[in-house]
Amino acid sequence: MTGRGGGGGGRRILLPPINFLFRLLQQRTVVQIWLYEQLSIRIVGIIRGFDEFMNLVIDDAVEVKQITKNNDKEERRPLGVCLHNKDI
Repeated sequence: MTGRGGGGGGRRILLPPINFLFRLLQQRTVVQIWLYEQLSIRIVGIIRGFDEFMNLVIDDAVEVKQITKNNDKEERRPLGVCLHNKDI
């Protein structure tokens, strides 16, 4: 998770997942989402919004296919705005 600034002690404060997502949304941090059943595919983008069920709206989303035995180079495909449903 993330720690708070201020130095000293190296003490880390653990945030609940919903608070962590909110911080990423506020800071417009680029995130990488790993798909549960397709381990070679990642979605990279900026969180535009989410709800209490952890459904995500990703802005400037790009699908990244990782290097595997069958695929010798990384492939990127722009998606634009993407809705990631936790049930899919």
